[in-house]
Amino acid sequence: MRKSLYRLTLRQMQVFQAVCRSLSYSRAAEEMSLTQSAVSQQIRQLEELVGQGLFEYVGKKLYMTEAADSLLQASGDIFARLDSLDMSLTTLQGSLQGELRLAVVSSIQYLTPHLLAEFRQRFPQVSFRLEVTRRSQVIQRLQDNQDDIVLMGLVPEDRALEFFPFLNNAIIAVAAPSHPLTNQPSLALAELETQCVLQREPGSGTRKACDDFFVQRRVHLQHTMQMGSGESMVQGAAAGLGIALVSEHSAAAFLRNGDLVRLDFTELPLYRSWCAVHARGKRMSPVAEAFLAYLREERASIKRIAARFTVKG
Repeated sequence: MRKSLYRLTLRQMQVFQAVCRSLSYSRAAEEMSLTQSAVSQQIRQLEELVGQGLFEYVGKKLYMTEAADSLLQASGDIFARLDSLDMSLTTLQGSLQGELRLAVVSSIQYLTPHLLAEFRQRFPQVSFRLEVTRRSQVIQRLQDNQDDIVLMGLVPEDRALEFFPFLNNAIIAVAAPSHPLTNQPSLALAELETQCVLQREPGSGTRKACDDFFVQRRVHLQHTMQMGSGESMVQGAAAGLGIALVSEHSAAAFLRNGDLVRLDFTELPLYRSWCAVHARGKRMSPVAEAFLAYLREERASIKRIAARFTVKG
């Protein structure tokens, strides 16, 4: 390794990361409470040590070079290892401290904070960074190593991932109280062929689970309307746009207050599993290891939390 890289400082890499985030020397200076000239000087020193330019202007816009891309990935690895070291040292002192970086698909966003709250009761010095997004973006975040753990339903089989299921995910049919199928018992799935059905976007785990289920049951939906999130699905159903097939966790509040009713289809709920996922071979921080252990070992407690999101009828 070139000896000049040994002279890199953590402060230089912090300033460099700030410039990468904003692609602006002035905004990076504000973020770091530095002058713009101080930021420019730090970047120049970094470029001398790396031996290549890190940023270039095209027109009036700042762009990262290939060298900057490589340095950004390396600096992220270095700071992640330092975070892990800090957590390991505090664990040795008898208390678990640090930040858990968690990403979840939107369908489990209502349940997740309750899981984190119980986990934090056990480890009060732990903090969280929670990102809620759609399945395709969660998969990209896994590839980019942006999080410690991901919670999702349908784990892709073509990726180098480790995962385990920790909770049932019941997909149910809901509609507005004024819907004509409300209060009708023992509905056949074929009834959906004559109704407007709200669907998630292609790539959604809920959408794929439902599509596969309908293919198996030879149900051919004739009238559909696409929604971009679980929230828009339940809101759309409550507004009377049609029937939504959604995670029970995401619809619970609407069912309790009467904005939605659960339709009595004999072949529903459709059960899938929520899974905890991370990249295979990923070095886990003590906080991430503790959270995985919580999901594996505290099934009864997690089921009690999930019961708050279950509405009968």
